[in-house]
Amino acid sequence: KSAPAMLRISFFLLTLVTSALSGPCPQSCHCHGDLQHVICDNVGLKRIPKVTEQTKLLNLQRNHLPVLPSNGFSSMKGLVSLHLQYCHIKEVSSQAFKGLKKLVYLYLSNNEISIIKSSAFEDLTELTYLYMDNNKIIDIPKGLLSPLINLFILQLSMNSIRELRPGVFSGAKDLRWLHLTSNEINTIHPGSLDDIENLAVFHLDNNQLTTYPSAAMSKLRVVEELKLSQNPMKVIPDNAFQSFGRYVEKIFLDAMGLEKLSDGAFNGVTALKSLHIENNKLTTLPSNLVFTSLQNMTLHGNPWQCNCNLAHLRRWMDSNRLRPAAVCASPSRYRGQQVRDTAAFSGCRLKIRRAKKRGLF
Repeated sequence: KSAPAMLRISFFLLTLVTSALSGPCPQSCHCHGDLQHVICDNVGLKRIPKVTEQTKLLNLQRNHLPVLPSNGFSSMKGLVSLHLQYCHIKEVSSQAFKGLKKLVYLYLSNNEISIIKSSAFEDLTELTYLYMDNNKIIDIPKGLLSPLINLFILQLSMNSIRELRPGVFSGAKDLRWLHLTSNEINTIHPGSLDDIENLAVFHLDNNQLTTYPSAAMSKLRVVEELKLSQNPMKVIPDNAFQSFGRYVEKIFLDAMGLEKLSDGAFNGVTALKSLHIENNKLTTLPSNLVFTSLQNMTLHGNPWQCNCNLAHLRRWMDSNRLRPAAVCASPSRYRGQQVRDTAAFSGCRLKIRRAKKRGLF
């Protein structure tokens, strides 16, 4: 036979061998890039399909997989991204992801997960992004996250978590973004955040915290964004943000029923750019709040007492083009007037200078 014919036969045989080794695309699924991407979105699956080691992305969204069994993905050693949203998952078995040592992205959002067995995340040493929001998780067992030494983002919003206990984040030392919005957290125990002192973004909004967890929060060193909105907390105590005060740029304290920001609440806070304290019961601001770096404040929905204690706020407003809305509730002669427009602060500089001479400031 001629050389071109022999070449064509060799290529055909090689294709057959390659196909035999790689296996077919799972029934009803779509496969791309020589099975590197396997898409089985909403195809009626009731069990995990078989794919090969060369598959890097497996999308199983919108199927019916109530239990993720042990070793269910163990043959898929090349997986980098695994999508399991909207799969009616209720239980994640022990060693459910065993063998997935290259997995970076794991999406478990929008399921009904209430049970996560110990060792469920064994072997996930490269996992960087873990999304488990909108489930029914009540508790994170101690040691569950220990294998996740490269975890960067953990999304646990919209679950039913009630408390954070010491050791809950053990092993996740590189965690930088932690989202716990819309849980039922009423207690953050001292020591529970010790393992994640490098956290940069911490969302705790819409929980049930009645007191600021000072002991636990004091272990955080480099928080840049903190959300505490919609927690029923009346007071922010002294030194609340001091441990990360040089780094924090955004603080959200809106809609909490706050009655007081303690005089030393913002001790050590020097880089704050955005402060949200609207829809509370605040009448004044602490004297140690540094305005020099502030670019944005939201203040409306508070019964501000327009006297010289708010003069520093008015001076900041006069120098800021945004000039946020804030209405005086008292004294009565200024009630209903905008802080930025009222004459309540005329003469405050002289009064403050006299008070300083008398040692009152």
